[in-house]
This record gives sequence, C-alpha cells and structure tokens, in this order.
Amino acid sequence: MTKRGFLLGKFMPPHAGHMALIRAARTLVDELTVLVCWLPDDPIAGEARLAWMRELLPDCRVLGHGDSVPQAPRDSPDFWPVWRGIVAAAHPEPIDYLFAGEDYGAALAQQVGGLFVPLGGRVLGLVDDPLSGLSGSAVRADPAAHWALLPRPVQTHYRRTICLHGAESTGKTTLAAQLAAETGAITVSEYGRSHCEVHKQPLTRDDLLLIGRAQQAMIAAASEWAGPLLLVDTDALMTAAWCEMLLGERPAELMQAPKADLYLLLESDLPWVDDGTRFFSDPADRHRFARIVAQVLEDAGVPFVRIAGQGHERLAAARAAIGALHD
Repeated sequence: MTKRGFLLGKFMPPHAGHMALIRAARTLVDELTVLVCWLPDDPIAGEARLAWMRELLPDCRVLGHGDSVPQAPRDSPDFWPVWRGIVAAAHPEPIDYLFAGEDYGAALAQQVGGLFVPLGGRVLGLVDDPLSGLSGSAVRADPAAHWALLPRPVQTHYRRTICLHGAESTGKTTLAAQLAAETGAITVSEYGRSHCEVHKQPLTRDDLLLIGRAQQAMIAAASEWAGPLLLVDTDALMTAAWCEMLLGERPAELMQAPKADLYLLLESDLPWVDDGTRFFSDPADRHRFARIVAQVLEDAGVPFVRIAGQGHERLAAARAAIGALHD
C-alpha cells in the first residue's frame, strides 16, 4: 500500500533545518507533498521559494499557495475551514503522515488527517541545535553567518558580486587583493591581462570579444565556489570600454553580459605606471579613457560608486561602499 506524507511551510528561505526535516520525511513515505506558502508582502517572493524547493526536491510533489489567508486561528473564525480547503486542494488523497518540526503539526493533523510525525528537535525545545534551532528570520538577518547551512539556490540569492571597474593604472588588482584579504572572498582575476601578456599582439575585435567572453566564463565558474561575496577584477563592461577606446565601437554582446551587483569605479587619481601591458601614458588619452569607462557604467544602468584617494583612503571608501550594499 502506498504511504503518503504531507508537510507545509514558508521556507523563507529554505535552510538546512528544513531540508533535514524534509529528507527524513521523504524516506518514511512513498510519496511526499510539500506545500510552499506565502503572502504577497513577504520579504522573499513566494514564487522564488517555490522554484528553489522544486529544484531541491525533484522527488517530491512541490506545490505553492500565495493567497492572502489567515495565518493563525486567532486571526479568523474561518481559519481551520480555510486551511482544510487549502490542504485538500494540494493533497486530495488521504494523508498517512503529517510531518512538521513544531507542535502546530498536532492540531493540523487533527484537522486534515494523518498521524503527526514531529521530526527534528524543535518540539522538544532543542533550539540550540544547529538544525532544529535554525530559523528563517535569523538567516534573513545575517545570511553570511549561516552560509554553510544554506542550499545552493539560496546562497545564489544572497551572494553579492562586486566588480572593480576603472581605466589603466587605477589600482584595481591591488584593491581587489586588499578586499579579499579582509573579507576572505574569492577574487576573479583579469583575463585580458593574461591574454595580452601571452600573445603580445595588437588587439582585434575578435580578441576583445574573446576577452569579454572569457572574463564572464571565469566569473560564472568561480561563483559556484564563492561565499557571500565575490570580487571581480573587471568584467565585460570594462572590455566594452576597451573596445570603444581602441576600435571606436561598443559591441552589444559585451554590454548585455551578466552584471555585477555593484561596481566600484576607481578614479584615475593614481600615478600612471608602465607595467609592460598598458597603453595610454599620455594624460589626454588617459582622461578620455576614464570618461569612456564611466560612461559605459552610466549607459549600462548599473549601480556604481566612485572610489578615489590614496592608500588606506581608497580602501576605506571601497569598504564603505560594499558595507552599504548589505545594509
């Protein structure tokens, strides 16, 4: 005989406590239905949570409910009739086991059927346990502190990519290394520099398109292993600026590439240093390139903060800009 289980929750966001409960429940039944519930003004969109849960639970029937309904018996005398209808629509078959990590499951099982199976330790008050005690509100308040307990789709939601953007000799690589040392973040290096040092030929349009594609490929590959912060030492928008400076055009492909969450636009207020791969030592050329670099960000419509100053002043400005992104 097929044994069926049911559980519901907001999963805002899904975390290791939820997943441990659901995985345990799945082993106890032949079929498990998971109902993801949300309200229109929730801090994380319900449709996103539903998509995450379907990705994480391919062997379960995962459904969503997003209508505005009472959330507790005290909210309405129709609370239980409403929720009996919601559960019946999601699980029209008889429920054998009603799973929950909290004691509300007992009352719900009395209303919709099934034996209440109180998985996890929350019913026993084991709130200090890393899984049973984990809450969605705690995760939302500080995702970085709970990073190891978040499934990959949730990590992707909370990860922020910071791109250092600026003309030649503005300290992008130095600043990226300083920020990485402070934050422990993975840094994606500049592909274009490697390309130029290896090939030592004038850059063609095809070269620049390859540089942009390779840079974006490196960013995408590194993001799989990144923590809450990913630092990028340039991206395709910088390659677009190079195209305009060298060839007089901005390929749409580069402008349409995936964007970072924040760009740090480094001002050209540092001395120009010839490292063997740089082009524009003439002050007029450097000034023109700096204008193009800034205009690319404006035209792309991305968020950016101008970073100026020497040494610690530059680092402090970058640190403040990144901190504001998380506030």
